[in-house]
Amino acid sequence: MPVVWSISPSMSRAWGCEMTAPASNGIRNYAIVTAAYWGFTLTDGALRMLVLFTFFKLGYSPFTLALLFLLYEAAGIGANFIGGWLATRFGITRMLTIGLSTQIAGFLLLSAMSPGWDTAFLVAWVVAAQGVCGVAKDLTKTASKSAIKVTAAQAAGAAGSSDGRLFRWVAWFTGSKNAMKGFGFFLGGLLLELLGFRLALWVMAGALLIVLAGVVLSLPPMMGKAKASKNARELFGKSRAINLLAAARVTLFGARDVWFVVGLPVFLYASGWTFTMVGGFLAIWTIGYGVVQASAPAVVRRSSDGLSTEVPAARWWSLALALVPVAIAIALTLAPVRPDLTVVVGLAVFGVAFAVNSSVHSYLILAYAGSEKAAEDVGFYYAANALGRFMGTLLSGFLYQLGGIQACLIGSAIMLAICWLVTLLLPTSRAAMIAPVGKQA
Repeated sequence: MPVVWSISPSMSRAWGCEMTAPASNGIRNYAIVTAAYWGFTLTDGALRMLVLFTFFKLGYSPFTLALLFLLYEAAGIGANFIGGWLATRFGITRMLTIGLSTQIAGFLLLSAMSPGWDTAFLVAWVVAAQGVCGVAKDLTKTASKSAIKVTAAQAAGAAGSSDGRLFRWVAWFTGSKNAMKGFGFFLGGLLLELLGFRLALWVMAGALLIVLAGVVLSLPPMMGKAKASKNARELFGKSRAINLLAAARVTLFGARDVWFVVGLPVFLYASGWTFTMVGGFLAIWTIGYGVVQASAPAVVRRSSDGLSTEVPAARWWSLALALVPVAIAIALTLAPVRPDLTVVVGLAVFGVAFAVNSSVHSYLILAYAGSEKAAEDVGFYYAANALGRFMGTLLSGFLYQLGGIQACLIGSAIMLAICWLVTLLLPTSRAAMIAPVGKQA
């Protein structure tokens, strides 16, 4: 739960700035936002397992399970995009508060459903509730990730500009967030077994209410408020670098979710795994992925300009990642004795390469983003992220029903090949970044 921390000088040096008043405020606000997003992500990961396992037990097909999550992902596209503008117009703290409140409402709406309802009405109710949670997730994500740019700038106010600090803060935020999501997967399976669907949702809503209170009492209400874009042309007028990075993000996250959302859980369960085993593996995979993300600054060589070595790293890691699902699919054609273990080991390798890619991309969007309207740029970028998740979710159920886990892996490889090709066009210096199409305020 977010509280007002007392931050030691040694911690401030570890995070890349000496302990001055502006730096202290920047680190404090960064820590509060990170803690709040941890709480949100823990419950969001649990929600995924609660819905997936509950409806799988009710006999729904893989494609229908994918449909249950479609509005959740689709809602995120608009929520990210408009959320960036709203965070710029009204402040990051307000949007973070709205995101947490909306998630609580989504949990309560979902808890009202009954398995005895007519199937069509039940599916529509769950899809609608998931849509509310999808809006909540991406409003919260956009606000939280935009806050990194703002708080890093606060910390750099006295110590000077530092792309190194920004990369470390982004990596720690994204890595720790995904580790919490992994714990959430495990928590969802555990709560389902111990408390059941409805009571588990009520407990999570209560926990988020505590997080919400901490945010309201701890963060500056106007944090991140700036002059927002005045019209659609200005709002959509992103730089070539941001447009390209957004395109790469669509295929990067589509390539993960095409096997992760439906294909993998159903494949493992069909291979004899229990719900707890599946949830445990997804939790371990996501936690490990988060640890690697947080360690990315130690893996990727840094440059003084923040781009000249980081962009080539994004290219090489994209290429390496694209080869992994190809290798897994080939291994499965050799009819191994334990195809489930073949997939698990292969996807562990996938997780390492994907984590570094994701961390580098998350850094690059903030490196490319303008300072005044960072929230708008981040919102646009994560709208692309949501579009990729939407495509991956839809294809996950469809491809698994069409050709099993191998079809999902082939789909992933194709998306990653496109991602790699797009990264070849990314600018590697500030001078190479072309001005936005629309007028900048």
